Amino acid sequence: MATKQPLKTTFDVDRVIRPIFTGGSVSIDNDAQVLASTIGEEAILTNPTNGRHLGEIEGDGELISTLTLTPSGSHLIICSRSLSMRIFSLKKSADGSSIESTLVRTLKPHGTPVVVLAVDRTSTLLATGGTDGTIKVWDIAGGYVTHTFRGPSVLVSALHFFEVASRSQDGGRSRKGKNNLRNADEDDEEESSNTSFRLISGSQDGKVKVWDLNKRNCIANLDSHVSDVQGLDYCPTQHAIVTASRDKTLIWWDAKSWKIRKVVPCLELVEAAGFIDDGNLTYSAGAHGCLRIWDTDTGRELTPKQAEKSEEESFVNVIYRSGLPFILGVQVDHTLALYKPPTKAEGASLSAPEPFRRIAGTHDDIIDLAYMLPDSSLLALATNSEDIRLVSVVEPETDDNPAAWEVDSTPYFGQDVALLKGHEDIVISLDIDWSGYWIATGAKDNTAKLWRIDHANRSYTCWATFSGHAESLGAVGLPRVIPQESSQAFQDPLAHPPAFVITGSQDQTIKKWEVPRKSQQQGSKSGAKALYTRKAHDKDINAIDVHYSGNMFASASQDKTVKIWSVAEGEVQGILRGHKRGVWSVRFSPANLPALQSDDGPVTGKGVVLTGSGDKSIKLWSLADYTCIRTFEGHSNSVLNVAWLNMPAKGEQKKSVQFASAGGDGLVKVWDTNSGETECTLDNHEDRVWAVAVQPKTNMIVSGSGDSTVSFWKDSTSETQAAASKAAFELIEQEQELQNHIHAGSYREAITLALQLNHPGRLLSLFTSVVTGEKKDEGSYTGLRAVDEVLGNLSDDQIFLLLLRLRDWNTNARTAPVAQRILWALVRSYPASKFSNLSVKGARGQQSLKDILQALRVYTERHYKRMEELVDESYLVEYTLQEMDNLAPVADEDEPMDDAILAA
Repeated sequence: MATKQPLKTTFDVDRVIRPIFTGGSVSIDNDAQVLASTIGEEAILTNPTNGRHLGEIEGDGELISTLTLTPSGSHLIICSRSLSMRIFSLKKSADGSSIESTLVRTLKPHGTPVVVLAVDRTSTLLATGGTDGTIKVWDIAGGYVTHTFRGPSVLVSALHFFEVASRSQDGGRSRKGKNNLRNADEDDEEESSNTSFRLISGSQDGKVKVWDLNKRNCIANLDSHVSDVQGLDYCPTQHAIVTASRDKTLIWWDAKSWKIRKVVPCLELVEAAGFIDDGNLTYSAGAHGCLRIWDTDTGRELTPKQAEKSEEESFVNVIYRSGLPFILGVQVDHTLALYKPPTKAEGASLSAPEPFRRIAGTHDDIIDLAYMLPDSSLLALATNSEDIRLVSVVEPETDDNPAAWEVDSTPYFGQDVALLKGHEDIVISLDIDWSGYWIATGAKDNTAKLWRIDHANRSYTCWATFSGHAESLGAVGLPRVIPQESSQAFQDPLAHPPAFVITGSQDQTIKKWEVPRKSQQQGSKSGAKALYTRKAHDKDINAIDVHYSGNMFASASQDKTVKIWSVAEGEVQGILRGHKRGVWSVRFSPANLPALQSDDGPVTGKGVVLTGSGDKSIKLWSLADYTCIRTFEGHSNSVLNVAWLNMPAKGEQKKSVQFASAGGDGLVKVWDTNSGETECTLDNHEDRVWAVAVQPKTNMIVSGSGDSTVSFWKDSTSETQAAASKAAFELIEQEQELQNHIHAGSYREAITLALQLNHPGRLLSLFTSVVTGEKKDEGSYTGLRAVDEVLGNLSDDQIFLLLLRLRDWNTNARTAPVAQRILWALVRSYPASKFSNLSVKGARGQQSLKDILQALRVYTERHYKRMEELVDESYLVEYTLQEMDNLAPVADEDEPMDDAILAA
């Protein structure tokens, strides 16, 4: 059929896991629906309940020093190192999927950078603290300063608004006189309804001051800390203020007498503190990376003693307000840890708090990744850290999850599900077994680990540790032999770990490890045993892949070679030589690979293997004779990873065997193994793409890059094919319709359709037949009123397209008369401003419109000049004929020519 289109593989970006926080300030609204965070000079708005990207606010060219959301989520205030403060109003879309930000005003609040912000409960007042010690209070709606407080000339490190009843500040005044006593009840009622706004400030020298916004002065100096005051909070029910400092102490103050109630040494740099459970409990967090809970009344710590965590897990800030469903902790590694707020009733049985959810601000460099579990619902990421992150990649049924903050709630797409902790240095590589329940990891700490992933029971444990290499592990491999369906290993894969693990190291050796049948206890000295060790290559080993049969494996090295080994004996079966630089990736073909076509005929036998190298090429090798079948070239940088796409089914004979490659040029390419050509190029990364994997069922490609993003590419081949066929069919219908209109003489419909289909030849023939036709309408510009009406009701795009055609026709003397007639009809149908203000998309469109009008003017002037010359020449012809008549008069009709000549 004519509508059949050539098969073209296409992939489109479906989802992207991108960074939301790379250090700086974090803020959240009272409803926990909007999370504001910083990435360099840009502010990112995210919905923390479903991970959806709500909006992005571009910076002013300088890094953001601090930002905050109003509790109501109505405004976002951003301060940058350019000394500017921008206030944005935020408006959610009807479906809540995006936020529109509008810049309300830009101010210069201080002569020095603003480092701390605070907004009051009503979202009307804003306090700014500068590095010079000045504090200003602003009206957010009006954008003007209401108060200026000058403290010591040191950096303001913390600010906090609170409110007290007016009576609490005037209660000490005695009432004199009978008139006052008579109106006491009335005055009490007024005082209870009036509140006094106050502001607490903490500075770098450890001073804490309480400012009264009504009296416009400092009403208390709380001097006890000797270092940066980082945490401030007020509790109205306890009439207490808690302050936390980097001097490793926590102090509770009486908000009436301004005296110290309790001082507690925390023995760590405290970065945040506040009240929870209506003031009955106090939390603190700091350099040890632990959330600690204290009894407000006694000052006793309720949480058990917790081991100090790594430096990356140290807290830099904690956010909590009454009404928030969680305590939000910001860690040094840009992770946002969410904790359930405890209550005093749990005090006796309170255990060490653990986050019920982690939100990764950034995944840093994505070094390796792989799908996990039989349904491929998890993605394992090696992210330039010693921990492996497990991320959910399943779309929830609905984004509106009322139980979003429950511990057992359904994870959203991109949510961190678990961390695999155990390695002491960066994890470089990982591999998955056939079931998806077991993952092997290799790290720079010279060890490999095997992990058991029981996602249904939230159990993620290290099964065994393999230590014995002298240098870091660059490659690990697990067997992918699928056991028989009737076997126990197939029915219960969690109880049957892989038979062995293959590791490759920078010490140029490979080791085959026996996997213990029982899990190793943490701290156990009896490690797993290496069945054999082989000196494999002359340089670092970059990749290992185990054949689907489990009988052989391949190792790729920086020494430009790939070696094929037998699993049982550890003997070299073949060496693949041909790459000009180090080989980064190797991948055996799947079990159901159809016959491939090479230059010498079909490839049969043991199968093939793919290799990707630093020489920018990919090679396909035969396992029968270890020769190169085909070389694929197209990347402009090193090929860092390769992965086979799903094999075509038996009914899809015309579909080719394809694979994906990831390059240092930031591109992912899909190749046809038979033709050696690139099917499509996927571009959505700004840095080198280290990892690529394929979803076994949907054929979705996932790529991880050094730009901290993970892109999910959906196979849109069938949709593209259907759309192309539909477009071709519609084009045929329209062309047939155009022919019918031309044949029937329906000029109005024919011209409109010819413009729409962009058929200049047929459009010219239509206009020529109208202009030169015998049938004319009186007063018509073109000859037919119907055509005049069509020309007078064109859209801007159609006018532009018609002018483009008229320019081309006007350059030819044969078609110029028709072009001039149509141009005259256009000029008479529209005012001059219409042509100068045509809405043509893009700056290039405006420039081309200018060029078209200029070309029309130049050629029109040339045509008029030629006509004037013809008129002048016609006078000469007329004069010549007249003179000829005088010399030889024209004979009368009845007189023969010869007689007339003789008579003359």
